[in-house]
Amino acid sequence: MSFETELSDRLELILGTPPPDAELGSDPLLTTRQWLAERNLGLVPVADPAGFDWPGHWIARVRTDGGDHAVVMFGSPSGPLYDPHRALAGNGTVVEGWLLARLDVHLPIDEPYGDARSTGLVAAILIAPTAEAPLVRRESANAIAGRGLEGDRYHDGHGTFSGPGRGYQLTLVEAEVLDELGLPWEEARRNIATRGIDLNALVGRRFTVGAVECIGRRLAEPCAHLERVSRPGLLRPLVHRAGLRADILSGGTISLDDHIAAIG
Repeated sequence: MSFETELSDRLELILGTPPPDAELGSDPLLTTRQWLAERNLGLVPVADPAGFDWPGHWIARVRTDGGDHAVVMFGSPSGPLYDPHRALAGNGTVVEGWLLARLDVHLPIDEPYGDARSTGLVAAILIAPTAEAPLVRRESANAIAGRGLEGDRYHDGHGTFSGPGRGYQLTLVEAEVLDELGLPWEEARRNIATRGIDLNALVGRRFTVGAVECIGRRLAEPCAHLERVSRPGLLRPLVHRAGLRADILSGGTISLDDHIAAIG
């Protein structure tokens, strides 16, 4: 059993839900991290795992002569809570560790961003052919399953944050938020501006944009890169308000004023 498989198993032990299997060719650890982000969770690296003292759960990578193993640690001082291979009972050495923590301590783990009851419309479609190129508005765009919007940098794998992984195919943002901040829609660097829908509530859910079926992966949080290519001072007012990262499950044409709604 690989270390990544063991890590997935240990996370299931802690959370009660197994992370998804990585798609062929994808990095299993990256897939796990992105799945955790959907649940308002992340793996925080431990600076000194061999001497880490934490009264709650954390996960250690233990190196043995037979390979690496994932061990659930607990307690202060910490000891092995779940170590089926007895990696720490022999010559195993803790070489890496992660603390499972909420991305936002004020939000829950289950449905952290609310339930998807609102519906909305496509207010703008914006495409850039290459990373950092100006976004251009379109009346419609062809959405390709597993790729992105035809003609956009993420469809062609040329975006600044292109995968592999989940949530690199389509980005959406609420026009109401951009208007409140006086930020031109093009400077938000998202593919679709919406009106009338709570995009945060689509994290982890399937939804439709016109006839195109998508799935929300995680929030498209602001970062230093967005401030650099758009304008300084955007990070703080856009926390939890900078939109949604999604993948396209079934393709088709997306047009202005198309209806947006959660499935089910």
